[in-house]
Amino acid sequence: MSQPAFNWAAIDADPQFQALHKKKSTFLWSLMIISVVYYFLLPIGAGYFPELYAKKIWGPINFGYAFALSQFVVAWAIAAIYARRANSDFDALTADLVKRSNLIGGR
Repeated sequence: MSQPAFNWAAIDADPQFQALHKKKSTFLWSLMIISVVYYFLLPIGAGYFPELYAKKIWGPINFGYAFALSQFVVAWAIAAIYARRANSDFDALTADLVKRSNLIGGR
């Protein structure tokens, strides 16, 4: 089974592809910055504010444990945000690009 050959240089030069790439890159870098900042708040906060992170908030659970567990929630939320955006925007634009690939320079 042969795969269709695409003219990748022509697709890369296509303004619609460049717009999709820029839109997706901007969105992904934003999510990456949010996740990295949130991730490093735990060790930095625990280092600079140990009394806050040691404060009991519910039984034996202190703020540090709750914050560490919240990182799982934030990671899942970021994944859900990405999936929602990809399904609503990026996949439609990509499908349109694939349809147009023969016009762009496919063989």
